Amino acid sequence: MRFGVFGDDRLAVVAGEDAIDVTDLLELGPVGPQGPLQRLLERRYEPAELASERLASLRRWPIAELNWRAPLPRPGKIMGAPANYVEHVDEMPDAHTILDWGMFMKASSSVTGPDTDVRLPYLDKRTDQEGELGVVIGRTARDVPIDEALGYVFGYTCVLDITVRSTEDRSTRKSFDTFTPLGPWVTTADEVGDPADLRLRCWVNDELRQDAATKTMIFGVPELVAYASSVMTLWPGDVIATGTPAGVGPLRHGDTVAVEIERVGRLQVGVSSVGAIAYADRPGHGGKR
Repeated sequence: MRFGVFGDDRLAVVAGEDAIDVTDLLELGPVGPQGPLQRLLERRYEPAELASERLASLRRWPIAELNWRAPLPRPGKIMGAPANYVEHVDEMPDAHTILDWGMFMKASSSVTGPDTDVRLPYLDKRTDQEGELGVVIGRTARDVPIDEALGYVFGYTCVLDITVRSTEDRSTRKSFDTFTPLGPWVTTADEVGDPADLRLRCWVNDELRQDAATKTMIFGVPELVAYASSVMTLWPGDVIATGTPAGVGPLRHGDTVAVEIERVGRLQVGVSSVGAIAYADRPGHGGKR
């Protein structure tokens, strides 16, 4: 099953080319800034709530006619897996991997949805696209064994981990507003199946930059969930960005970026440099902002 958020905090189930509004059926009540899917995760969704006979009489729209938003607009936390594909390590300036780096955090305020714009912050610093598989946690996890970790995963989504190539710490370089496009929906784990058996591709305009199999990750999804939960408690709605394969590259004003993951979905955004400044003019470094 695929869950998406559209319009004014309406939760939909995506069925083929249609979207079914299930907001009222699920009696989610006031949802707050974290959105209706977060509300559903916190109260433990049961598949029987959305049995086919309960969906039959609900309103439907063609998915192409709806204004989709980020399915989780303000996750409790976003964890990233640096250097988690061997071929991506080969294009980096050093040979360190997730085994050395551990994981990093991204600000939840960096999340944006499909068909929005990534805003480039600097005129003179390279900003790259990184297409990634996103893991959405479904229940509270702490010190989870690797062989039980997939049982804590609610589903998967497409993520773009946008990154400025500057001198700051990873969490700063990856946490600008709009730097975590996410969506367009979350596909439940049962529908995706084995997360190590997916093809991930990422385009910038018509150029295919990234094309990889998730089986080539150094830490697969079970290892990532187990490792993250050994450091911090994972809550429903938390997101793990599982790392990017080789092929990252610079973005420019007017570009279109799309990441597509087999059995998960396709996420597309634009790129804008409106409001960008020189790196030397950032606050505290001689600038006026």
